[in-house]
Amino acid sequence: MKGLRDVIGRVRGWRRDWHERSKLERIDLYTRLTLCSITWFFAVSWGLLPLGQTLDEGPVAMALGAAFLAANLAQSVLSNRNLTPAFDDYRGTEPFPPGRLRLPVALQVLMTGLLVALAAVGGVKDEGLVLLVLDLPVAFLIPYVLIVPVRTFLLHATVFSATVLGLLAAVGVPAGLLLGVVVSLVVVTLLVLVSARPSVWSLSVMWQAEEARDMQARLAVAEERLRFGRDMHDVLGRNLSVIALKSELAVELAQRGNPAAMDQMVEVQRIARASQQEVRDVVRGYREADLPTELMGARGVLQAAGITCTVEGADGPAGIGAPAAVQAALGWVVRETATNVLRHGDPRHCWIRLARRRDAVVLEVENDGAGATRPLGGADDDGGGSGLAGLRVRLGALGGSLTAGPAGDDLFRVTATVPLTAPRPDANGHLAPSPEPPSAPSATPSALPEER
Repeated sequence: MKGLRDVIGRVRGWRRDWHERSKLERIDLYTRLTLCSITWFFAVSWGLLPLGQTLDEGPVAMALGAAFLAANLAQSVLSNRNLTPAFDDYRGTEPFPPGRLRLPVALQVLMTGLLVALAAVGGVKDEGLVLLVLDLPVAFLIPYVLIVPVRTFLLHATVFSATVLGLLAAVGVPAGLLLGVVVSLVVVTLLVLVSARPSVWSLSVMWQAEEARDMQARLAVAEERLRFGRDMHDVLGRNLSVIALKSELAVELAQRGNPAAMDQMVEVQRIARASQQEVRDVVRGYREADLPTELMGARGVLQAAGITCTVEGADGPAGIGAPAAVQAALGWVVRETATNVLRHGDPRHCWIRLARRRDAVVLEVENDGAGATRPLGGADDDGGGSGLAGLRVRLGALGGSLTAGPAGDDLFRVTATVPLTAPRPDANGHLAPSPEPPSAPSATPSALPEER
């Protein structure tokens, strides 16, 4: 029972590890496993079945067949171990160590000699020899095709094929069978070339695109920081210069006993208070979520990440006709949910719907790819997740509500409902500020999350 539980736990761990990978990481792993499995498929089929003929050809043929099988299995193991360094060399991240080719080359020479010896003693005949020739270079060629140019690969494959053909002809293999050997060598060379190299090339292009998207996100964050810095400089630079000049003037007047020094300090106090208000306005505008801007930004960010985003109802009365406070609250919902779609799950599509129902505006954000993970950071209807908890507080201040949870097979949906009744302004004519979410990273193009 303990052994069975260990096996089940290991399988669950593999499954969890698979689901935690991104789509690109899954494609990467799938490509590597496919190339590794090709080596073993050839080794246990066309490399093993023909050796059954040696059982009836005496002890010498059996020994040569067993040695060929052992060398073939060792070559397959080395091929799988060299595949990752070959990947890295092809992508240009790390050069392939030349020393790792010494043992595979020696094994390839040994396998070729054993094959020729088997043909010489009659250990394998006719179709069996053709199949062994078809398996002979596969394990060596799969990593080798990734670390040399195509022209070099074809040249070396031609030299190897000519050598094998000459050795087999020298031990008396018939001409008709030699033709089958030539066809086998040509087929296996082209098979390795068109299966391994294009697969790794496509994978390399996808990794480059992923790295470019990450760099674009980092540049967007840097650009937003520069914009905010410029705004703060424009607001404070002039006022601080005026405060410094008036302070110096007040000091000089005070030293002379001029009562005008008090007037200058009063002016300094007024400018300082005005600067404080301007800074508050800048920060408030920086934090304020505008619904049309957030919708446009969410669609742009999701599409840049390879996620199809469909926005419905933004131009209708639910979007444009809603009060400013309602639009701001819904803008926060769009910002938070779009960010969480990027951070969690493995989505391919996202739908954002705005609709007016009676005296309320309803916003739905739905995404797929939620079957394996919890795409909103584990948030559910009981309030888990600091981002959604903050949104519930914000919407609750307007009499609204927010629900989040699975919406069917592989779907996750967040629904925000906000009454159209706008909050009353205070004595100064401003809307009462709603609480800030504890954690609400921006999903607009100008404030992308740094890590996804």
